[in-house]
Amino acid sequence: MDALLTAAIQDWLVEDPDPATRARLEDLRDRAITGDAVADAELADAFSGPLTFGTAGLRGPLGPGPARMNRVVVPRAAAGLAAYLVARGLAGARVIIGFDARHNSDVFAADTAEIMAGAGLVPLLCSRALPTPVVAFGIKHFDCVAGVVVTASHNPPQDNGYKVYLGDGSQIIPPADADIATAIEAASIGPLSALPRSTSHRPVGDDLVEAYLTRAASLVAPEAPREFRWAYTAMHGVGAAIVRAVVERSGFPAPAEVAAQVEPDPTFPTVPFPNPEERGAMDLALAVAAETGADLAIANDPDADRCAVAAPFNGVWRMLTGDELGSILAEKALRSGAQGTYACSIVSSTLLSRMAAAHGQPFQATLTGFKWIGRVPNLAFGYEEAIGYCTDSAAVPDKDGITTLLRVLALAAELKAAGRTVADLLDDIARSYGLHVTAQLAYRVDDLSLIDAAMQRLRLAPPVSLGGQPVSFTDLAGEGGDLPPTDGLLFSGERVRVVVRPSGTEPKLKCYLQVSLPVEESQDLAAAREAAEAMLARARGDVAQALGL
Repeated sequence: MDALLTAAIQDWLVEDPDPATRARLEDLRDRAITGDAVADAELADAFSGPLTFGTAGLRGPLGPGPARMNRVVVPRAAAGLAAYLVARGLAGARVIIGFDARHNSDVFAADTAEIMAGAGLVPLLCSRALPTPVVAFGIKHFDCVAGVVVTASHNPPQDNGYKVYLGDGSQIIPPADADIATAIEAASIGPLSALPRSTSHRPVGDDLVEAYLTRAASLVAPEAPREFRWAYTAMHGVGAAIVRAVVERSGFPAPAEVAAQVEPDPTFPTVPFPNPEERGAMDLALAVAAETGADLAIANDPDADRCAVAAPFNGVWRMLTGDELGSILAEKALRSGAQGTYACSIVSSTLLSRMAAAHGQPFQATLTGFKWIGRVPNLAFGYEEAIGYCTDSAAVPDKDGITTLLRVLALAAELKAAGRTVADLLDDIARSYGLHVTAQLAYRVDDLSLIDAAMQRLRLAPPVSLGGQPVSFTDLAGEGGDLPPTDGLLFSGERVRVVVRPSGTEPKLKCYLQVSLPVEESQDLAAAREAAEAMLARARGDVAQALGL
């Protein structure tokens, strides 16, 4: 180890109040000194620089060092956020703080509450682990000026995160994120022990949950059908207790639960990536659904802000894509007369824009993420293809997997009462608005420079055709478009559309592909879908070749 790293390690050992991370750091240091290359590489990465305050806050692996989530990084982030709020004249105002069931989430939340109280704010600290949308609901309910949820959502077990909201109930956007990051840098100067702390806070729990349950249950009409069979998994997260309560209060039958995944477990023993979108993550739920004769299988991700659905199609169970679920939720809202703007991110299907136009409702495309979707004025319904849906923006202007689950149950029970299925509704949507087939191509990398290099290759030599269809190229990082500049590339043609962008929360390069075909009333939908899938597969191959990954 060089002298600078040795000094940084020593300084960290003095600062860190957590005996577990101190012991981990001492072990890594001792192993590196003896020539352990693995320990040396981990130390270099952990001290490579501060964990970046980016999309909605912080997210990263647990462990010692400034590039990890720990009890040095989190209190300094809390101090920066507190300083940002106080500088805007908000001293004495409320800040709600929630947490999931991941390792150290409760500890990070308690540290945050002490720092907030020490800065002159009034922290409302959740008394137990709760879903992210419940905490987000509490921002407006308790008239808070900000909210913090300690969660890494659907990231791997070794990660944790720090999601920040402001008083409008939406996640932070520029310039607030940069201003908070600057305040965090200032809070990182000087000893950690110098940050003022106080144990004065107000616990919240049953009162918050009761208010959320009452609001969520009110979204289902009393006269709506309730007969329905379904399977559910909480994916080892914190959703199950709230889902059970709101389902009972709404009058729906209890689900067949995936017992191995229903209780919170920060090790996520049955899934390597606790994300319902990942291949195999819903296998246990599909097995329970098949065994119990369920009509649908529904999953929340670990912090329950996302919702995934699987259904039988011609006797074979499969996951609905995020765009398919978005379209059926939108169709229900539009046909129910929900007035307002319908919105989705630029990486989602263009189908929603056609649906809104057909019903005389405004549509708005946004940048990726609910920090943008949730801020759309007069939002009637918003979604993004990554299984995030906002169906009650007045209460939670963010994705909410629990109220989405209720909307899905209500819709599916209505379909069943009419002798129809989700598959039938998707066919209706295709005939009414055209067939839109979407897919994602994603590359997870260990070296982030590979993503930068791939994006640069596409910028320098953009393909002129994809899937056998001509496409035009737009660099979304440029000025003058309808959206704020972002690191993304758009390839669009009459039938093929592809967006390529780096993930904001994971070391991934993501490519979002769409094929859209008109459908005649008498046309065989199965044949049309086969043609669309073939074109999509060809486009996927073209994109993969152009990326060079």
